[in-house]
Amino acid sequence: MTPPDQTTDRYISFCGIECDANADKLIEMLKLNLSQKKGGGTWGQYFEMKFKEQHSVGSDNLHFIGNQLNPLYEYFEACGDSEAEALLYQIEQECC
Repeated sequence: MTPPDQTTDRYISFCGIECDANADKLIEMLKLNLSQKKGGGTWGQYFEMKFKEQHSVGSDNLHFIGNQLNPLYEYFEACGDSEAEALLYQIEQECC
């Protein structure tokens, strides 16, 4: 863990940055929103297709997020999930 007086910088080291844990947390938030049918429209079908693609190529959640940044921002905005949007922004800045 990084001491509190130091900031993390992905261009120097990923040490102290919880990329995988944050990615897993965001995917849990995504799946919860989808299960509650938030965001309207065809988001459920879209992400179901993308999850199948992720599984078929064996990519992890961080890779999935990196490939879906714009749709994820749009979806979480449509859901009104500012916590998920903030975590997505953090992941983008620290890990992508």
